[in-house]
Amino acid sequence: MRTLDIAIGIIWIAFWVYWLAAASGAKETTGTGRTRRPPGMFIGILALIVIRAFHPAAATIHAPVVQAIGTILFVAGLGLAVWARVYLGRNWGMPMTQKQEPELVTSGPYSRVRHPIYTGILLAMVGTALASSLYWLVAAVITGTYFLYSATVEERNLNATFPSTYPDYQARTKKVIPFLL
Repeated sequence: MRTLDIAIGIIWIAFWVYWLAAASGAKETTGTGRTRRPPGMFIGILALIVIRAFHPAAATIHAPVVQAIGTILFVAGLGLAVWARVYLGRNWGMPMTQKQEPELVTSGPYSRVRHPIYTGILLAMVGTALASSLYWLVAAVITGTYFLYSATVEERNLNATFPSTYPDYQARTKKVIPFLL
């Protein structure tokens, strides 16, 4: 295993440890809007691990320029996700959950996209694919599909919760990709 792969793996682990630790300070969930996690995310990640175990070198990136671009995207993506998580503060929750006493956050990274955490994690996954192995694109596509579904459900909830402010916010920002989507 290459040093870059090990470093990226350690950073991903540190990111998820931080993510779980930071969740302890979030507001209580109201009990509405909670849905089961789709098994597709877990199946996709398991498939990625199995594919890597049997054909580890088949999709490995060897071009230093592509690896450098991937590493930059990886770091930028995790940085965006952490910035958005910190900015959201106690309003953060698992996808598609609703919080008690919710607040609509529209500044910081939320001034450009409505779901910067999803954007950051997807960017980090694409960066990992470019820096390490194209197999990560499988996980990125599966996770991206789940995130788009989650964003749609969350926006339906936010429109119901903030009927006088959320539609205007939606009109001036993109859902996941600045200037595009």
